[in-house]
Amino acid sequence: MTTATPRPAPLSHARPAWTSSVRSAREEDAAALAELSRPFVHSGALRERPASLYATRAADFLVTQAPGGSLEGCVGLRVYPARSGEGCGPVGVLYNFCVAAHKQGCGVGAGLLHAVLALARAQSLDALFTATTGGGGLFLRYGFAPTTARLAPSSWAESLDPRRDARILARALWPPACAGAPGPAC
Repeated sequence: MTTATPRPAPLSHARPAWTSSVRSAREEDAAALAELSRPFVHSGALRERPASLYATRAADFLVTQAPGGSLEGCVGLRVYPARSGEGCGPVGVLYNFCVAAHKQGCGVGAGLLHAVLALARAQSLDALFTATTGGGGLFLRYGFAPTTARLAPSSWAESLDPRRDARILARALWPPACAGAPGPAC
């Protein structure tokens, strides 16, 4: 009988363990949220938002916090009421989703997306929408699919800057309640 000793995977392929925790943002996180978002604003991936908006809408955000206390990622979830006469429930829009450059590829974004999906389900949202100027790979891996502005909350869709050429993605969270609704959401 021969036995072989398993070889450990090369260290160059090992990913660092994700040690951040996800929590709801607080009003006092406003400056850190603005700072975390700044590189994405400068690259054109995010719209600029004043720190006061982050303070006012802190309840919209989930953040990842490193053991040392710094914020490593964030995502906003804005809830829109059901559209009257369509038989759809409320939906959510994910916005200002960003992860610090030094934490990208380490699972922070996936952890945030997993947490915000759970939150949306707990709030009984029918679907989630987001807009991205990038490839949207993380969203696509989590079941989002391209959709049209017509299916998204109208006030949000109308606020999108057409010069940014963002793609709208959506994900149904429950079987769609809208009779005859095309696509993945109401």
